[in-house]
Amino acid sequence: MEDHVLEFACIGVENGGTFSAKHTGRGLDVSPEFVIKNLSPNAQTIAITLEDLTHPIKNFTHWIIWNIPATDRIKAQIPTGANVPGMSGTRQGIGYGLHKYAGPKPPKGKTHTYRFTVYTLDCKIELSVHSTKRAFLKKTEKHILQKGSITSSFEGGTSCTN
Repeated sequence: MEDHVLEFACIGVENGGTFSAKHTGRGLDVSPEFVIKNLSPNAQTIAITLEDLTHPIKNFTHWIIWNIPATDRIKAQIPTGANVPGMSGTRQGIGYGLHKYAGPKPPKGKTHTYRFTVYTLDCKIELSVHSTKRAFLKKTEKHILQKGSITSSFEGGTSCTN
């Protein structure tokens, strides 16, 4: 990995805080916007994972997306699809959200902690859209330039839309 420290923010998801309901399965269930700082000049693509750290299945994957063209801003509401429409080679794999973002939706009355991890890579990754996070990590281990993560919580409750 390079010396550049990757920093990022998720609009509507507070690091160490909580998710805005619209980015959860109890709201609109749309991916947040990502604002990236200190992007390596050698970065070709970006990948993102979302994991539930509290789920009984250790680090349960909610979302995995890769081959996002390197940029300092990734728009919210990434469309559903194994091959993401309008995002030049971007692919979404298998997680709780099958080829799509699936935000937090813990059982009512339970609080779960989630982690977004952003990776910058030195190339496009050739990987089946039926791949899991484990396959992604194995394929990319020698191509990761930078990595950063944030954690946030969400409490299961009634449906809401804001």
